[in-house]
Formats: sequence, C-alpha cells, structure tokens
Amino acid sequence: MLRSIRHLSGLSIIALDGEIGKVHSFFFDDSSWTIRYLVVDTGRWLPGRKVLISPTSLGPPDWKTHMFPVTLTREQVRSSPDIDTDKPVSRQREVELRRHYHWAPYWGVGYGFELMQQQAAAADQAAVAVAEAKGDTHLRSTREVRGYRIHATDAEIGHIEDFIVSDEEWIIRYLVADVGTWLAGRKVLISPNWVRGISWDDREVWVDVTKAQVETSPPYNESESLSRRYESQVHDVYGHPKYWE
Repeated sequence: MLRSIRHLSGLSIIALDGEIGKVHSFFFDDSSWTIRYLVVDTGRWLPGRKVLISPTSLGPPDWKTHMFPVTLTREQVRSSPDIDTDKPVSRQREVELRRHYHWAPYWGVGYGFELMQQQAAAADQAAVAVAEAKGDTHLRSTREVRGYRIHATDAEIGHIEDFIVSDEEWIIRYLVADVGTWLAGRKVLISPNWVRGISWDDREVWVDVTKAQVETSPPYNESESLSRRYESQVHDVYGHPKYWE
C-alpha cells in the first residue's frame, strides 16, 4: 500500500522485548529511490541517539496503534554501531551495521527488495570488499531532500513537500510537489522515474514534465488513500508509462 513518509514519521518502533523509539526519517538510495533505512529516535531510552533499522527487519505494521514491530531485541539495537545520522553515512559504516545485524548487503548483488532479504551467507563477498574500500554511498535523507525546488522542462513549479512510499517494496513511488506559489493550495504527485537530474548542492530537481501538465494533473489530497484509478489519471496526464505495467 502507498503511504506518506510524513504520516509514517512518529510511528513507534517495537522490538521483540519492548519499544526502542519512534520513526524520525528515512534514508533512500538516490539511484533506485529505494528506502534503505528507517532513522529511529531512541528518545529517553538512549538519550541523544538515533539508530538505523533496515526495512527487512520490519514486521506488519499496526496502523490502529501506530506501531511498527521489528524482529530485533533492544540489546541488539543498544549495542549497534553508533552512527551520526546527521552526516552522510559511509559505506564502511553500513558494512559495520549490516555485520552487526547479519543483514545482507544490498550493493553489488542488485537493488531488489527480495535480494535484501537473502541471508548474509549468500551475499557477494567480493562486492562487500569493494564497498568497504570505496567508502562512499548514495544514501539521502528524506528530511534533507524535503524542500528541494522542482523545475519542469519550461519553468520552476514548486518544491518537494513529501514522499509517497510503498510499504510492501519500500520504494518511493512519488514526490509530493507543493505548487502553491502559482496554484493556490495545490499539491501534485510526480514520479521519481520522471526525474531528469538533481543538484544536491543547489537543492534542485529537474523533471520531465511541463508546467501545463502539472496544471492539469489531478490534485493530491493527503487525507485520502491513493487508488489505482487516481494513479492512472496522474500517469495519463503526464504521458509516462505506469510502473505497475
């Protein structure tokens, strides 16, 4: 199901033996737009600390109680590598984290969600060694990218307000664009597949849509669930292939 990142923020993360904190933000891979980690604020339990949790450790969420169960213990989380989530996460730190939890590395063996769920023993060890030596990463924070200016092919149209993610595959399906500067109070959806370029330094995104298409796109209402019919209307307006086909 498609979920708003903003609505997922603040959900309680429940380990096998108790609560560990609340969802603070997410790290996604800027080449595949796949969510790689939840950033969890541990609050009073581990004051001043935020930890990274892979979606592969998540159980089915309880939306009524706003809780996310994880297949980890509090001790595993407490003893996990201390990573400064306010700074870029290096590949070496990811290697340390995944070794601690016995998570399979996603780099070098493909980016699919199913591959992330394989046992660490089946991972490509050569790719891990290369990753350790390389020491860089494509991870980006949803909090950091929120607010980036969006440029259509013929004009600036607004800024990134939120993200829509599939809670089954943990892939970002849409950017929520706030275009209220010229369409009062309006928000629209734009697929990451239509992104032509990003300037991380200048906080700008260029997308393969026109201002006129944005103007005729069906407005996004965050209080309503996204139906396949609505998604079809969005794709038809922009003339781009539907990801589910």
